[in-house]
Formats: sequence, structure tokens, C-alpha cells
Amino acid sequence: MIFQQYRIIINSFKKDMFSGIVEAMSRIEKKEKKNGSLFLTIKKPKGWRLSPGNSICSDGACLTVKKVGQSNYVTELMPETLDKTYFDLVDYKCINLERSLKLNSVLDGHLVTGHVDVVGKIAKIEQQGNSKVYKISFPKKFTKYVVEKGSIAVDGISLTVVKVGANYFTISLVDFTLQNTTIGQKQVGDFVHLEFDILAKYLEKLTRQ
Repeated sequence: MIFQQYRIIINSFKKDMFSGIVEAMSRIEKKEKKNGSLFLTIKKPKGWRLSPGNSICSDGACLTVKKVGQSNYVTELMPETLDKTYFDLVDYKCINLERSLKLNSVLDGHLVTGHVDVVGKIAKIEQQGNSKVYKISFPKKFTKYVVEKGSIAVDGISLTVVKVGANYFTISLVDFTLQNTTIGQKQVGDFVHLEFDILAKYLEKLTRQ
């Protein structure tokens, strides 16, 4: 049984994976709701060569490129994706983007699947020298997946947890992250996508056997 579970973990890494290192910030140029799905038209970052079927981690959500234009591309969010994300709830214009990893890619962050677990909220922001500490609130039932000094993806950004509470955690962000990702533009009360460490979720399943 243990070997079967390890096989599941290995097979999951054969899918599109990301590192949580944001490659570019871009803009959502258009939103269109049709037949229960949401279509996002996103400005194509300079120098990116995209094709239909490519996977792009977009604010932490793995979205498939549906159509590519000269200066933008279109992705489709199904109802399941909309249930787990804030794309249909708020009108954030700027978005974090990361293309899927290649087999020879350097893993500077941690393994991110692009499957958002839940939407969290920025509860507090404190300035500490040149960095800022963000307090993120989220449903208590997910606390078991968060550990101090562990990894977590916030809006697709690979970050290290500083402190964990009953229904919150804190992260400390350096100036580079604040300047080069969308989280530096967000305020108290804004939503963030959270993806908990996939290894923590698999380990929980293993211990239940």
C-alpha cells in the first residue's frame, strides 16, 4: 500500500508543475462570462511564445491557453475553477504568471501544482525595515497543512511561513518580491489564492492508511 501511494506522488509530478517563482506580471484585459465559464484575455508578456494548450500558473491557478493573439491570449475557467478562486469575485487587473517547468528547470521555489485549495484574505500588513509582514487568514480546517518555516504558495508565489495560528499564518516579504509580484499592490482585506504544500497533503493521506 505504501508503494502504491509513493507511485501516486511520483505520477503527480509528471503533470504540469510550477516552482512558485513568478516570471512576469501582466494585465487582465478582458473578462467574459459564457455558458458558466469565465474567459480571461491576458496581455502576453514581452518575449513569451505561447501556443494553445500551454499551461500558465495565473495568480496560483493553472490555466490552459485556449487562443493566442498577437499581443494577448485567452484562457477558460470552468465552474470548478471559479468555485476555488476569486477571479469571478473581484476585479484585480494585475496577475502573476509562470510557465510550466521543464525537466531541466531549476527549482528555486517549491513544487506547485497550480490547484488552488482555498481563497485567503490579507488580515494585516506590518512594515519591518525594508520588508513587510503579511498576516493571511484562512479556514481553520486547513491549518494542519501549514507549518512554521514550511512552504506555501500565495497567489502563485512560493513563500516561507513565519508563524502559524489557529486560522492564520504570517509571511515576510522582501522588497524584490513586493516590487515584482502583485502581492505588493494588495491591501488589507484583499483576497489571495492559497495552495498548501502537496507533500503535506500526501503525507496526511499516507498516515490515514
